Amino acid sequence: MSMFVQPAAEGDPFGTARLRRGVLDAWAASPARFREDANAEEDLVLGGYRDRLVVELAQNAADAAARAGVPGRLRLTLRDGVLVAVNTGAPLDAAGVESLSTLRASAKRDARESAVGRFGVGFAAVLAVTDEPAVVGRHGGVRWSLAEARGLAEETARHSPGLGDEIRRRDGHVPLLRLPFPAEGTAPDPYDTVVILPLRDTAAADLAERLLHSVDDALLLALPGLQEVVVEIGDEKPRTLSRRTDGAFTIVEDSSDGVTHWRTASAHGTLTPDLLADRPVEERLRPHWSVTWAVPVDAYG
Repeated sequence: MSMFVQPAAEGDPFGTARLRRGVLDAWAASPARFREDANAEEDLVLGGYRDRLVVELAQNAADAAARAGVPGRLRLTLRDGVLVAVNTGAPLDAAGVESLSTLRASAKRDARESAVGRFGVGFAAVLAVTDEPAVVGRHGGVRWSLAEARGLAEETARHSPGLGDEIRRRDGHVPLLRLPFPAEGTAPDPYDTVVILPLRDTAAADLAERLLHSVDDALLLALPGLQEVVVEIGDEKPRTLSRRTDGAFTIVEDSSDGVTHWRTASAHGTLTPDLLADRPVEERLRPHWSVTWAVPVDAYG
């Protein structure tokens, strides 16, 4: 159990008990399903998402702001062994919780073209740094725990020898995002959602710090739904990056590096069905594409 996020004292507004029961029953009935879930989570964590932690948090913030029709603001704070990301926008709901816990499915399936996250799998990037992630919104939250997930899986394996074999084969590691739990708390004003990531070890802290130091104009240029990103690292002076437009220019003001004028051009469209014929269903259901070019210029263009 996390020392940073408390279990919900009562109630389960996002139906996490139902989600856990369904997953555990599926694992007991078919240990191969456990293996598939474990492989999927491992592929995401060890593959291309490991260094995308900050980008994925920013994409989720941009999408939440777009869904709510509000300016996107993201604050990233690394302090005392915990990375916290708070953002404005559409708050956590039951569909979002199910998406975060499904690995391959996404609440963004029916989102409009402005959604930039890729099918809900990006949240797995948090597992590069933590075993106890949590997301808290305006009306409660959800948390995950490797230790508690392992305990539930091992208890279920008492009645499914094949599942026990799979767990032992992985030295007790289980796909923890598949087993959410309700959490206490609410997002701090003026934000709508907070992601809390207790860092696993020194290596995780180093990775988080490196990724935060690498935040630059590109994040705001690539995610127009974000207007402001604040980065706080330990006792360092907070760094604020904000984005605005001035005629043909996009202007990014960085409290550390000054002001940069950018000339940008964007294009978007819809892919034809034949180009997606051999792609997964989730991709075929979201055929929209977009691209942005950005070139730094002086104040006169």
